[in-house]
Amino acid sequence: MTTAMRRAVVAEVQGRCAVSERTTCRWLGFDRSVMRYTPQRPVADAPLRARLRTLAAAYPRWGVPRLHWKLTRDATVVNYKRVERLYRLEGLAVRRRTRKRLAVPRVPRPAAERPNDTWGIDFVSDQLASGRRIRCCTVVDACTRESVCITVDHSLASDAVITALEQVITARGQPVRLSLDNGPEFRSIAFDAWAAARGITLAFIQPGKPSQNAHIESFNGRFRDECLNQHSFLSLLDARYRIERWRQSYNEERPHEACAPLTPSEYACTFLPSPPV
Repeated sequence: MTTAMRRAVVAEVQGRCAVSERTTCRWLGFDRSVMRYTPQRPVADAPLRARLRTLAAAYPRWGVPRLHWKLTRDATVVNYKRVERLYRLEGLAVRRRTRKRLAVPRVPRPAAERPNDTWGIDFVSDQLASGRRIRCCTVVDACTRESVCITVDHSLASDAVITALEQVITARGQPVRLSLDNGPEFRSIAFDAWAAARGITLAFIQPGKPSQNAHIESFNGRFRDECLNQHSFLSLLDARYRIERWRQSYNEERPHEACAPLTPSEYACTFLPSPPV
């Protein structure tokens, strides 16, 4: 029974029986100090609670671990349990979404030990405020967990995907392999010829087993939860602008569990440059 509940019970008994607080506490076995104690925490915690509300508004899908990490990065030294307690008092808890558990074992995939070893690539669909559909081609580095690029358009054929990948490869080098599903854009003759000319291995997953491309599937879930579901895009340009801003924030401001306590961009900097071939 909480202190507030005890005080409510004492007040109700006093109202019904017209007895003193001392007598009521003696009947119920309550300590009178509980009735008269005035907590000092709300006053001392006011600045921290205000900061938590601000961060929760800026990152609505972040939980206690990432909010505590953000406070620490902002030079706010605070105990983790204190942040967790205030997080609950403010009612900032993020509702967890249930996930299905697959009964089939995962097929072993080559481990990505360095940046550009494996890129996961997939598509995510959404719509503008007008109802017109858009598609997002997402690419993630399986080693550093960086969002390599997110290409947004109304339709994305294999030629558009190739163009987007060429731009990224020019900036950061090409991957050893691409982990992808069996969509028509990836099974096309043009995409296969481009990968062969580049010397990139196409690692297709088994049909109906997205868990074999777990890195991109996890990223797409975060992308939809933290970006697509949080914004109503007015136009294609607006969608591209907001999605690119979120991608940069994901890489530079958001710690990843696999890289903790670093962000994907900071974690990528810990790798030495690859030796020349």
